[in-house]
Amino acid sequence: MQHPPRLQIELLAKPFEPLRRLEQWQQQCRHEDPTASAAEALFIGRVRDQASDGHPLSALELEHYPGMTERQLERLGSACGQRHGVHHGLVLHRIGRVLPGEAIVLVAIAADRRGPAQRCCQELLEALKHEAPFWKREWRADGSAQWITGNTPW
Repeated sequence: MQHPPRLQIELLAKPFEPLRRLEQWQQQCRHEDPTASAAEALFIGRVRDQASDGHPLSALELEHYPGMTERQLERLGSACGQRHGVHHGLVLHRIGRVLPGEAIVLVAIAADRRGPAQRCCQELLEALKHEAPFWKREWRADGSAQWITGNTPW
């Protein structure tokens, strides 16, 4: 019988160092079950320096509904993890104002094979992009701002 994946999901209002957080997560996974995962897939996303219309970007702002967003991320991660039979998952996602070059998302998946880890990571990234309740506003270098449409289901 497949056990549900152990997920760690955090929304962060301050910048984080993705490789440092990844190393902490890997140590935690090895401590909990030293032989469970032989493969890991990961993705680190950073804010671009251009708005969607090509103008210089000074920041990306992410709003969310506390509580609701975490529950939705938990549902998405758990369903995806069970579909692919993964052991552990980590999702760190920024909220608030994020500057160009700063990490906005880290997704890491641990499984017993590379295929399930890679497929789960890719599927979960797409779910975060299209099904997670984040509202994004681009702040341009000229001081103007625009909400991004079409990437949040509600």
